[in-house]
This record gives sequence, C-alpha cells and structure tokens, in this order.
Amino acid sequence: MGEIIIRDATLSDLDVLLAFEQELIKAERPFDKTIRRDPVTYYDLKEMILDKEVAVVVAQINSTIVSCGAAVIKRARSYLDHEEYANFGFMYTLPAYRGMRINKKILDTLRRWALSKGYKEMRLTVYSDNIPAIKAYKKAGFASHILEMRLPEDRNGNS
Repeated sequence: MGEIIIRDATLSDLDVLLAFEQELIKAERPFDKTIRRDPVTYYDLKEMILDKEVAVVVAQINSTIVSCGAAVIKRARSYLDHEEYANFGFMYTLPAYRGMRINKKILDTLRRWALSKGYKEMRLTVYSDNIPAIKAYKKAGFASHILEMRLPEDRNGNS
C-alpha cells in the first residue's frame, strides 16, 4: 500500500466527495430517523472547497481518495467564552481503509488549520450510538462534552 497523503480538496475531487457524502448519509441514517428521504445532502461541497475560510481535506493513497474531512468556522452561543470555533465534520473513510488511523491524520490536519487561523476551540458532533466513530474521536483527543436529546414522536404522531 502506498503512502497516505493528506491534501486540500480541489474541484476535481468533487465527484468523489459527493459520493462520500451519500455514503456518510447512508451510514448515519440508522442513528437518526429524522433524516429526510433521498435525495438529501448535508453540505454544499463545491462552495466549501472554494471558500478560503473552510478547510476541506482528503486522504489519498496512490491516486485513490480514501477519506475526507472538513472544518467550518461557526459562531458560538452568546454565553460561551469564545465567539467562534472550528467545527469539524464531513468525516468519512472508505470501509477498506478504516483502522489505519487515517481519520486521525485528517483530524490533525484540520486541527493545525484551525490553530493557524487562531481558533483554539474545536468541536464536532457524533451520534451517541455511533460507537466506532466515538472511539476514533476519543483516540484523536476529543472528549464527550454535551449530549443533545430529543423527544421522539410515537406511532400516532404525538410527542
């Protein structure tokens, strides 16, 4: 297997990244019954790639893109001690390449990008039942912080 190269995504990567986004949605659907039926997208990937205030990176082995991730600057809630933070997302790795610490390399790259922009606060969200992802993020240094809860509707449509 070749060397793992982490690089900025380009518009020529867009088709692969759009396919990764659909795989990510498919993987997250079992954790969230409120995701709309297809067609659905999470991101405007073209705009993210073109935006200099967003980091979209890919991991490439030989000529194959095997993983991706992104960092977007978000406005913090008014009561927090920071005004903005780097929010990491769009984390996806092809199944055949999981367990190779590629996700950590992506996160490290995004972390360096955020720090270079002056952001010390970095966050991401993950479904509480997505145990493999939680383990990967903990290995990369993230810690659980808050748990968002929802009141699901019953079968009759009542809350």
